[in-house]
Amino acid sequence: MSKKVTPYKDSKLTKKKQVEQMFDNISDNYDGLNRVISLGTDVSWRKKVVAAVAATNPESILDIATGTGDLAIQMANTGAKRIVGLDLSEGMLKVGRKKIAEKDLEVEIEMIQGDSEDLPFEENSFDAITVAFGVRNFENLEKGLEEIFRVLKPGGIFVVLETSVPTKFPFKQGYQFYSGHILPVIGKIFSKDKDAYSYLSESAANFPFGERFNNILSKIGFINVKDLPQTFGVSTIYIASK
Repeated sequence: MSKKVTPYKDSKLTKKKQVEQMFDNISDNYDGLNRVISLGTDVSWRKKVVAAVAATNPESILDIATGTGDLAIQMANTGAKRIVGLDLSEGMLKVGRKKIAEKDLEVEIEMIQGDSEDLPFEENSFDAITVAFGVRNFENLEKGLEEIFRVLKPGGIFVVLETSVPTKFPFKQGYQFYSGHILPVIGKIFSKDKDAYSYLSESAANFPFGERFNNILSKIGFINVKDLPQTFGVSTIYIASK
């Protein structure tokens, strides 16, 4: 990233601990607020991620930064026998476990608290690994990606869904106004954590999206790297393999 962005500017905690604290704080209304902020488009983006993974017929899937489990739950449609959702925030996982129980998916999906930069799995453990709106929260981006590469099986698929910044007029200007002025206001009105949604906007703007992120993936060792911009470039799906 061009600069280190953290949720709480005056905090002496590491970025990792701040992110954990932030998501614990906003876990109760995160899902509803996300639907409002993205105007519901995040649902269709996740469906495309699921389709990309399903096409590889995986038996095991790891969803990193799983949050409240939206993507992990949708991954049940792939027919995978083992789905693991991992997140730093126990608050988010608690919400996710409740959703999984309501859908009777406890057998298929396991939710665990863990660190994306120190994954508790052996090498070559998963056929597919996904991260939706989570890589920009890694404290050390390359270390997190190296860990993902380590636990992904050879021939496995890695899919990232992450925010990006439109580059063409007028979408670029519209996005900048929305993310810089409207999104933080929505967050302050509906969230008890006034800094959280300002951080989410700022971290998105500073993430090395597009070709820059492709290059980082290639540097780590991923192959067949490609990026697929979504909705005028406000998000991007990255697909790579090992």
